[in-house]
This record gives sequence, structure tokens and C-alpha cells, in this order.
Amino acid sequence: MTDETQNLIEILFQPHPWHGVAIGRDAPEVVTVYIEIVPSDTVKYELDKATGFLKVDRPQQFSSACPSLYGFVPQTYCGPRVAELGARVAGKALIGDGDPLDICVLSEKAFSHGGFLLQAVPIGGLRVIDRGEADDKIIAVLKDDVAFGKLTDLAEMASAQLERLKHYFLTYKLAPDAINRPVEIAEVYGHEEARRVIEASRADYRERFPRATELLQPPIG
Repeated sequence: MTDETQNLIEILFQPHPWHGVAIGRDAPEVVTVYIEIVPSDTVKYELDKATGFLKVDRPQQFSSACPSLYGFVPQTYCGPRVAELGARVAGKALIGDGDPLDICVLSEKAFSHGGFLLQAVPIGGLRVIDRGEADDKIIAVLKDDVAFGKLTDLAEMASAQLERLKHYFLTYKLAPDAINRPVEIAEVYGHEEARRVIEASRADYRERFPRATELLQPPIG
């Protein structure tokens, strides 16, 4: 592919949010995030993997509302390496959920809709297990956010904010008359483990999508 053709493609076509957007040169300390859901959403949106558009996954059936911005880290994949990290804590065999790595981003700002990119600083995460699948939720703060931007580790976060996040993920798939919870949180971890999870998900991505990784390498020089 010539440079002219590459430049034309970049001008005419929007990159796929999962495969065509870089995670960022400073990852895992600072990562690019694609936001799917904002706290005011009454519909759960998620990325359509085939097209790169946001699609309606389902209307929120109950009163749960995500207490933060919610999306994923581009060019990551929850595969065997992410599952192995979770299995060590859970004490049982797990598989990755086969999706990009989920991330919650705290900010004082109100956003009216999803479908945008931002820069976030990971400070920890939740070791979520959903029906035997590793489904980690990285917790991050919006870079340079006035209220949350100075947080560097989950231990510095207000306990009430953390409990809201935990409650959301423990109940967002739970019907009012359900007896058993389909989701559990095996561990709450800090920024160092969050960076290990991010790096594991990047390695899983490179293994799952080797051709995409090769094509998306930044030019040398």
C-alpha cells in the first residue's frame, strides 16, 4: 500500500473503534478508551464487532444505572492470559469472555451520549466473573479531570463510589426474583494489577488478531 493510498483511507473512512484505534503510546499508564455508555443511559449500548457502530444491546429492564462512563480499551482482548490471572484468584478454571477489556472511567463532567474517545488513567479494577468467564472491569479516571484526575490508586477512591460500581456489576443482570447471582467479584485490585491485566489483554489481542496487529504497527522513524 502506498503512502498516498493510506492517507486517502485515513481521510475517507472512520477507523473501527476496537481494531483501528491505538491504545496509546503511554499504555498501560494512560490508555485510550472508547465510551459506549454514559450514566444517564436507559438503554445498554455496546459495540457491534462486525461494523464498529454502537448497537442497542437491550433496554435496561430494571433500575440499575451505570455510575460511571463505561466502555472498552481498543486493541485488547480477554483471552487465556486474562483468564489465567482471574483463575489464580478465583481458584477455579476460567475462560476469557472474548470481548475487548472493559473499563469504567470516573469524571466530574456530564456527558450526554457515548460513541467517543478519551484518555484515562487506570487506578485499579474489579475481578468480575460472569458464568465462568473472566470479565474484568478496569477502573480509571479521566485524564486531567478536576475532581478525580489526581487519583493514582483505587485505595484513594471514596468507598461509596467503589461500592456503587460493585453493586452495579453484581446486580445489572439480576432479575428481582432471581435466587442465584450470575456475576461475582472475586477481587478488588489496585493500579499495579490493573496494568498487568491490561498488558495480558494486549498479549491476548496480538495472539487472537495477529494480522491486525501486524498491519496496525506504527511506522518506524
